[in-house]
Amino acid sequence: MNRQSSASNLANHINAVYELRRAYARLSADKPVRLAKTTSNLFRFRSRDDAARLDVSAFTSVISIDTEARVAEVGGMTTYEDLVAATLRHGLMPPVVPQLRTITLGGAVTGLGIESSSFRNGLPHESVEEMEILTGSGQVVVARRDNEHRDLFYGFPNSYGTLGYALRLRIQLEPVRPYVHLRHLRFTDAAAAMAALEQICADRTHDGETVDFVDGVVFARNELYLTLGTFTDRAPWTSDYTGTDIYYRSIPRYAGPGPGDYLTTHDYLWRWDTDWFWCSRAFGLQHPVVRRLWPRSLKRSDVYRKLVALDRRTDASRLLDYYRGRPPKEPVIQDIEVEVGRAAEFLDFFHTEIGMSPVWLCPLRLREDTADDTEPVWPLYPLKPRRLYVNFGFWGLVPIRPGGGRTYHNRLIEKEVTRLGGHKSLYSDAFYDEDEFWELYNGEIYRKLKAAYDPDGRLLDLYTKCVGGG
Repeated sequence: MNRQSSASNLANHINAVYELRRAYARLSADKPVRLAKTTSNLFRFRSRDDAARLDVSAFTSVISIDTEARVAEVGGMTTYEDLVAATLRHGLMPPVVPQLRTITLGGAVTGLGIESSSFRNGLPHESVEEMEILTGSGQVVVARRDNEHRDLFYGFPNSYGTLGYALRLRIQLEPVRPYVHLRHLRFTDAAAAMAALEQICADRTHDGETVDFVDGVVFARNELYLTLGTFTDRAPWTSDYTGTDIYYRSIPRYAGPGPGDYLTTHDYLWRWDTDWFWCSRAFGLQHPVVRRLWPRSLKRSDVYRKLVALDRRTDASRLLDYYRGRPPKEPVIQDIEVEVGRAAEFLDFFHTEIGMSPVWLCPLRLREDTADDTEPVWPLYPLKPRRLYVNFGFWGLVPIRPGGGRTYHNRLIEKEVTRLGGHKSLYSDAFYDEDEFWELYNGEIYRKLKAAYDPDGRLLDLYTKCVGGG
């Protein structure tokens, strides 16, 4: 990206900020404000309301890329798909690229994100150097670690657009190589898998080879895989999982002794998006005939999410199950984190009480430390520094337990995660009572931030938005 185009992009951005502030000021103060977006990766499906809609379509582009400093200036509503397309041309990528193409940078920062580089690079917001934020008060502020808005900088992650919206972010980049070599390690015991995971993440090597990426899949109580990815300049072949082959099904096939698997770096970053991990099976897309007929361009997570949203609005699948005499089902769509020493315990609970598979796992460790390792760096999602956590992601339906109600399994998971000292992401439905919620997500700090940056409450508060149906 040359200097002339960068300067033009920046000028356009400045003008868009001016117009957005004017538009925000014109919105009715009597209605909650929401973004007018065409895509979403949240799974809190709300009924349509009369909220005031704010058009942020002017903030969807890469403003500039500095290849020497390895930083990019990016509009807050820019998708990682577009950012990665721009940075890979320069042999660079964001240090953490969430799995789904249409996750935006602003969304990953305010709503968190994770991927297989998180064991060494933390969460996406830790790669951000500066945020330009339209606050709930209508002001535009620039927040950094070392300026007068550092409280907002550190409090913005996990605020889910309830303090303001990111308009521009300066994000660090890291160099990449053309290919990623994958090794899949099979385990028959969760405790052994977690012990190996902890050692690999500490050493950042395995069997003499550097490890750049780590994640894994749990297929059953006695079938777990850790996938280790390593950047490489050459590949004897590359697999393609955007056609008839399915990535997660390749993991057992390539596990054990042998050369492993190879993907281009681009295809590695989006390996989970094509089939929305494994959730495309709900649409019949993993049937060989359907898969051949389904266009590649529509094998995308955002397409599947729209189908789910349509089903939620029409209640079609529930009615179909009813007329077929099938038992009603409870959606269980969650990501949680527990420390690695409690991870096997969580899996044992999950297999016994929930029984869903597969389950995705991904290790993470915060990049930033504090002097006191009991003090959270990012207060609204209080992970402890210098601790290795394991994220478990599970997305699907389980039969409703007789007498348990339609939220039984979700509430059971929340209680177990709290018992284990873990945390739950808020992109999907949550069921905490208000006192417990604010204890878990640092209500004291949040209320101070809300009073400073949205004193009139023009944006919903975090509990109302994530739990209370707002």
